[in-house]
Amino acid sequence: MTRTLTLLRHAKSAWPDGVPDLERPLGERGRRDAPAVGRWLNENVPDLSLVVCSPALRARQTWDLVSAELATQPEVRQHAKIYYGPLLEVVRGLPPEVASAMLVGHNPDMEDLAEHLTGTHTTFKTSTVAVVRTDLEWSDAGPNWAELIMTATPRG
Repeated sequence: MTRTLTLLRHAKSAWPDGVPDLERPLGERGRRDAPAVGRWLNENVPDLSLVVCSPALRARQTWDLVSAELATQPEVRQHAKIYYGPLLEVVRGLPPEVASAMLVGHNPDMEDLAEHLTGTHTTFKTSTVAVVRTDLEWSDAGPNWAELIMTATPRG
């Protein structure tokens, strides 16, 4: 089975005073850009079946705005390791029957994971999406496990 892993860095967040990092919301630009990510995913990754999202508010808000643009709704789970790490454990723990999954998280972890899995450096600005593909099992994820298929930074 060919597996597709999509990595999404959350949209642009706000930095309100006194708000803990986990509770930082999206900023105005992030609220504009996230729906554009959803439209891009709808055209380029229409078979998404599982999303694993960081528990951080800005990541959850990004996903809410992205998912509103999708033709079909994948299963969604939150996982603390998307925020705290290590992301590789999340990938290795994806269900074997899932062919297309997405992680919604943060930098520098997204850049590091994409480079680790593909051997190709990708810069993850806010709202950047990278799509990688492999014929290997999720549980085998590691160095050069997948090929980078495409990247995009949709803007609203």
